[in-house]
Amino acid sequence: MHARLLLTAAAATLLAACASQPTKSTTAATTSPAKPYSFVADPYPSTYQRIASPPVVITNATVLDGTGRRLDGAGVLMQDGKVVAVGTDIAVPADAIRVDGSGKWITPGIIDIHSHLGVYASPGVSANSDGNEATSPVTAQVWAEHSIWPQDPGFLTALAGGITSLQILPGSANLIGGRGVTLKNVPSTTYQGMKFPGAPWGLKMACGENPKRVYGQKGGPSTRMGNVAGYRAAFAEAAEYMKKRKGGDTGKRDLKEDTLAGAINGDIRVHIHCYRADEMATMIDLAKEFGFKISAFHHGVEAYKIADRLAAEGICGALWADWWGFKMESFDGIQEDIVMVDRAKNGCAIVHSDSEEGIQRLNQEAAKAMANGRRIGIDIAPEHAIRWITANPAKAMGIDGMTGTLEPGKMADVVLWNGNPFSSYAQAEQVYIDGARLYDRRDPKRQPKSDFMLGQDVIMLDKSRGGAR
Repeated sequence: MHARLLLTAAAATLLAACASQPTKSTTAATTSPAKPYSFVADPYPSTYQRIASPPVVITNATVLDGTGRRLDGAGVLMQDGKVVAVGTDIAVPADAIRVDGSGKWITPGIIDIHSHLGVYASPGVSANSDGNEATSPVTAQVWAEHSIWPQDPGFLTALAGGITSLQILPGSANLIGGRGVTLKNVPSTTYQGMKFPGAPWGLKMACGENPKRVYGQKGGPSTRMGNVAGYRAAFAEAAEYMKKRKGGDTGKRDLKEDTLAGAINGDIRVHIHCYRADEMATMIDLAKEFGFKISAFHHGVEAYKIADRLAAEGICGALWADWWGFKMESFDGIQEDIVMVDRAKNGCAIVHSDSEEGIQRLNQEAAKAMANGRRIGIDIAPEHAIRWITANPAKAMGIDGMTGTLEPGKMADVVLWNGNPFSSYAQAEQVYIDGARLYDRRDPKRQPKSDFMLGQDVIMLDKSRGGAR
C-alpha cells in the first residue's frame, strides 16, 4: 500500500512537471531569432545562365594570363564554363574543340569598370537618356540596372572589342547618383539575363564641377564646400538609419538609406568620379569619417599627384589614357597618369572607357598609356599592362575571385587576338564567355546583333535607293 502511494505521488509530480512545460511549437515561436535586416537584399536577381559548350582548347599561342605571366607557345583549356588548364602541356579531352593559336595571343576577357552602355544607349536621343536622375543631389535610391536597355547596339560592338564584363554606372550629375551594376556582356532580352551572378553593386558618387553646375541654380549645392556638406549630411543620416536597423528597428524602409548603409557596411563598392588631387584627398577623409572604403577614383586626371597615397589606401585609379583639358578640373591632366599610378608600390591602375566608342578599343587605350610611359623611360611589359584592363578592374569591382585572370577554376572569359593586343592592328578574333564562343570575327553566324539593329541594313539600302516603306 505504501509503495502504491509513492508510485501514485511520483506519477502526479511527473504529470504536473509535463503540464508546466511549454509545447515544442510554443518554444520555437518564442525563441526563434528575427531575421537580420539586409541593406543589400536583391529583389531583381540575376537570371544569367551560361551557354553550354563542349570543351575548347586553344594551343600554340602567346598567353598573357593576367597574373603577370607571359607564356609563349602555350594554350588554354576551357570546360564546363571554367578555365581548366593554362600552359604548354595540357591534357586535352577527346571531345574538345581544338583552335590553332599559332601567331596569336590569348588574354583574359577585357573588363570595363566605367560604362554607360544601356543607360545612355545608342542611338543617342533624349528617349534613351536614362543615366542621370537629375532631380536631387542625392539619389542613392536609384539603381542603374533599372534604366538598362539590353538592346543597346553598343553592347555587341563592345563584345567585338573583347569586352566580356562591364560595370554600368549612373552619370555624374549628382553628389550620390545611385547604384551601378556589373553585367556579363551577353545578348539578352532582359538585363537580369546579363547580370553578373554574385557581383556586388557599386555606388556612384561625383565630386567637383558637375554637381554644383547641375544644381547651382536649383537649390544647391553651388560650391565645392556645398558638395562636401551634402555628402556628410547624407552619410550621417544613413549611419543613424543603419544603427536603428541593426538595433531591431522595424520602421519604414528607406531605399536611399539602404544603399548608403550598404556602402558603409562594405557590401556596396564605392566608385567616385573625381578629377583633382585635392578633392580626392578630401574624399578619402570623408570615407574615414563615416567608415566606408573607396574602391576606385574614376577619371582622376590628377591621380599622379597622389599616387603613393592611393596605393597606401588600397584605392585604384580608373583612368583615361589621354583625355584632359575639356573643363577646368581636367586641365592639369598628363598622358603619363596611368603609368605614374601604376608604378607606385602596390599601385592599382585601371584603363576605363566612359565612352561607347572607347570601350571598343580598350586594349589600344592601354597601348597608348604604355607608349606614354616609354616616352619618359618607363617600359611596361605586355604581361603587366594587360592587368589594367583585366585583373585590376575585376579587383575594384569585387569579382576578382571569379574572373579577370586565366587561372584554373575561374570563369572561362577569354579573348583570342590576331596578334599582340597592344598593337594598332590588333583585333579580337574570338571572344569566349564562360567557355562559349560568343563572337567570331571570321564567322558571321557568331556576330550577334541586337534586335534594334535587325533590318537596319534593309532600311538604309531602301533609303539609298530613294524608296519609302
